[in-house]
Amino acid sequence: MQHDKILILDFGSQVTQLIARRVREAHVYCEIHPNDVSDDFIKTFAPKAIILSGSHASTYEDHQLRAPQAVWDAGVPVLGICYGMQTMAVQLGGKVEWSDHREFGYAEVRARGHTKLFDGIEDFATAEGHGMLKVWMSHGDKVTELPPGFKLMASTPSCPIAGMANEDKRYYAVQFHPEVTHTLQGAAMLTRFVRDIAGCRGDWIMGDYIAEAVAHIRAQVGDEEVILGLSGGVDSSVAAALIHRAIGDQLTCVFVDHGLLRLNEGAMVMEMFAGRLHAKVVHVEAAEQFLGHLKGVTDPEQKRKIIGREFVEVFQAEAAKLKGDGNKGAKWLAQGTIYPDVVESGGTASKKATIKSHHNVGGLPETLGLKLLEPLRELFKDEVRELGVALGLPHDMVYRHPFPGPGLGVRILGEVKPEFAELLKRADHIFIEELRKTVDEATGKTWYDLTSQAFTVFLPVKSVGVMGDGRTYDYVVALRAVQTSDFMTADWAELPYALLKKVSSRIINEVRGINRVTYDVSSKPPATIEWE
Repeated sequence: MQHDKILILDFGSQVTQLIARRVREAHVYCEIHPNDVSDDFIKTFAPKAIILSGSHASTYEDHQLRAPQAVWDAGVPVLGICYGMQTMAVQLGGKVEWSDHREFGYAEVRARGHTKLFDGIEDFATAEGHGMLKVWMSHGDKVTELPPGFKLMASTPSCPIAGMANEDKRYYAVQFHPEVTHTLQGAAMLTRFVRDIAGCRGDWIMGDYIAEAVAHIRAQVGDEEVILGLSGGVDSSVAAALIHRAIGDQLTCVFVDHGLLRLNEGAMVMEMFAGRLHAKVVHVEAAEQFLGHLKGVTDPEQKRKIIGREFVEVFQAEAAKLKGDGNKGAKWLAQGTIYPDVVESGGTASKKATIKSHHNVGGLPETLGLKLLEPLRELFKDEVRELGVALGLPHDMVYRHPFPGPGLGVRILGEVKPEFAELLKRADHIFIEELRKTVDEATGKTWYDLTSQAFTVFLPVKSVGVMGDGRTYDYVVALRAVQTSDFMTADWAELPYALLKKVSSRIINEVRGINRVTYDVSSKPPATIEWE
């Protein structure tokens, strides 16, 4: 690629990917790599600028967690964030110490020094005329002595050095997190850094990216056959459309009905892809196979691994059936893996804690015999949707709520039983149907469009109820609806009581076997969006 590039060095923060997302929003290409990459890697990468992420560690405890020397030798702008600021200070001659006044959450920072990074950027001014920024802090250590050549750029009462800069070298650092939405001017700061200070062109645009991606896929694949696991979700759908644009009939989509799909999913997927997009789609009925292997399994990680393993077995079998020229068969397995999948599976840095494994990340055995094609691996969800629109996919397909690869297997808590799956399919269908029908008067949008992800969870517990004059002892489901811009953090959606009441009434009356409906009001973090 000929784009200007930003290198983000990851020191193990759970929100490093948000830095990348904000940079991409400024239409600048960037990549995240572990902080301990080699000097040669940095030289070869040739970044226009470097950003150092936050971390859970302390500079005085983990002496190995440092930026490579090539960062300081590259002659490009460097931005340190939180721990990135602290390691910049230590490595360039300053001091960092433990603080007896930690800052976690909202803070108001006074801008100082009239630096280019903050020029014209403020949330409000004090009576004395000081420019103030509303930011998000998350630190227990602090810089106590500036490195030589640096000046003070920001401060708070409890953190006298909340920002520093050496403008001769174009080094900037902030103790707060500009990548999170809670820092109101954070996007403006990152845009200022990558576009103005680093001088990057704003040429990372999904419509233009199609030609690059198509050329790259053609160069990778050549004249070989590709098999793609199609779930009907946004990611695999966009991956299928992109690969089909690149290689046409060399692509065969395999749609696996594992018995854990949404209601009427199979018919919809086949009509959409085989009927409307005219792609080659093989429909595999495998519910008995998947549910058989899941019998008696309750651990969520084990369920994910089993579902991933069975997917691989199905793909291997279907790939062997595809016969190309010279009886070669399929050589590539394509997947709709996206960046958050990789990040949450601990796939970008060994220092990051794994939140949950994804069946399509790092779960492919060497015996698979297929090369891996993941054209969306470096894209965030919003970029995938933009790409889908640019490819001409229908709006309803592209903006459909995310659906996990393991399907309802991770929305049925505990053991996955066929009867549980049937109850959940019907309850979830009612919930989504009512979200699509209910319009918010203030915005004119349906509540399906106002939520980023909504679904129903089956709980393996029974509760006492009463219907008519009789006692019931049936199952419980939980409704989950969240609003988010990046799927790395999320707030629960404040759905109207009337909507929740109607959904609850319909589920209890129409789905025999469920007599209680609850609503999940947990945010991410501390909870995840999915329950398992």
